[in-house]
Amino acid sequence: MAKSIWYVSFELPSGMQPHLKATETFPSEREARKFARMKLAETPNVSAGTINPHQPQRTVASTQMHEWLEELGEGD
Repeated sequence: MAKSIWYVSFELPSGMQPHLKATETFPSEREARKFARMKLAETPNVSAGTINPHQPQRTVASTQMHEWLEELGEGD
């Protein structure tokens, strides 16, 4: 099993407790982006980033999510 180096956090559907978030982890940025894109269809409150101690560290706030999904990087 590949070691997870990226996470995606997202708000759960409103039928559950309000503002309850969940997090999934992924072995690559590509997989994290794919999952984040899917979650954005359900909620605007999605964020992502690298898991410590992975370098370089990266955090993507929900306000930066669309720009991150449009980036083309080595991981894509």
